[in-house]
Amino acid sequence: MPRLDDFPWTKEQVLDLARRYPTPFHIYDEQAIRETVRGLNAAFSWCPGFRNYFAVKATPNPYILQILREEGCGADCSSLAELVLSEEMGFKGEEIMFTSNNTPLKEFRKAKELGAVVNFDDLSHVAFLHGCDGLPDLVSFRFNPGPERTGNVIIGDPKEAKFGCTKAQLFEGYRLCMELGVKRFGLHTMVVSCCLKVDELLETARMCFTLVGELNEKFGIRFEFVDLGGGVGIPYRPEQSKIDIAAVGEGVRRLYEELIAAKGLAPLKVVMENGRYITGAHGFLVSRVVHRKRIYKNYVGIDACMANLMRPGMYDAYHHISIFPDDSEHIGLPARDAPPVDNSKDLITKDPVFDVVGSLCENNDKFAVDRPLNIEPKVGDVVVIYDSGAHGHSMGFQYNGKPRSAEYLYRPDGEVLEIRRAETLDDVFATLDIPGARAFGRDGGGLLPKLGALLEG
Repeated sequence: MPRLDDFPWTKEQVLDLARRYPTPFHIYDEQAIRETVRGLNAAFSWCPGFRNYFAVKATPNPYILQILREEGCGADCSSLAELVLSEEMGFKGEEIMFTSNNTPLKEFRKAKELGAVVNFDDLSHVAFLHGCDGLPDLVSFRFNPGPERTGNVIIGDPKEAKFGCTKAQLFEGYRLCMELGVKRFGLHTMVVSCCLKVDELLETARMCFTLVGELNEKFGIRFEFVDLGGGVGIPYRPEQSKIDIAAVGEGVRRLYEELIAAKGLAPLKVVMENGRYITGAHGFLVSRVVHRKRIYKNYVGIDACMANLMRPGMYDAYHHISIFPDDSEHIGLPARDAPPVDNSKDLITKDPVFDVVGSLCENNDKFAVDRPLNIEPKVGDVVVIYDSGAHGHSMGFQYNGKPRSAEYLYRPDGEVLEIRRAETLDDVFATLDIPGARAFGRDGGGLLPKLGALLEG
């Protein structure tokens, strides 16, 4: 979460936002996003050609991509939709990195059409694509180190993860691509996610630079780039500290000098594909308390749900929550000062803690469990859930027919811009043929009319 003095709005501004725009909604701080990109670029300014390929899956909104393109980012894509969105927003050629898995031919074709850098996730993709359309000019492989490294709860244990090639497959892939005429090469990995430890990120760089040396010695390959993946984390918990990105850049520089420059393997571009680090801490899910329930636990019901932010329910991930009292009138909500139910005899815990929940018919639709909050929440209060700027709205879904929320951009001059409208029930039903379903089975086309005719006969 941002430090308290980093939070971009006063209490009055938060209440004003929640009154002007229907909750729930996501809102992103443009200036903070730009400053984070600039800090990352400065940390790697020693490396000519450094580029962060923003992981489009984190926040796939065209306004966000426009901001990041202006700041010099590329686009890291993992699907056809992300390739098309990046193309529409002006990313061209090798400004696009295509890192996919279980990839259908049409997605490879689109990546090749755009001139994107293609990261092969599996050795079999080489022969497959060569036989269909030919290999791209620039080829990279994703390395999975298996038991040599440990991952984390988000990306998984490497030897259990579905991504990437073993070391033997990696060597065979480069040999085969050379045999098939490929002349340009890169190397990619993604071992950790949301990492706040400088040493772990540097170990990834050491692993990749060492592989570059081994592959050069074996095949004479002059690599053009190493993609260290994303993985740079943000401090979701109040007790966590921001990572020292300058220390990461300096540590990678020292390893580069030792393992690349000193061995005659320079120039070698270092690139990354951070998404969460760029936007995660600069997005907020704004909601409102709509219900209080007291049974064996004290529940705070809000108008957001797991469909707006899946991470707590999916990963048991921590997102900090602040309550902003709002005693103005709220039509359609229970009375703010209604006497609470006395559940003191049934409470599992006597501590003043709360479960903050949505309204889905799923018991894991919870943003917080046994969480102490800054104040006792009341109906109508505004709820701000921190760090929703990556893998928040983008992981939304429509279970229980919940329309997905709007997205807003808070601009440096204080303007608030709607960058995605909220869905309506018309959007939820847009792909359904309701008139056809009403008519289905009539006029002898279904079982019930036929039974009716038999009974009448």
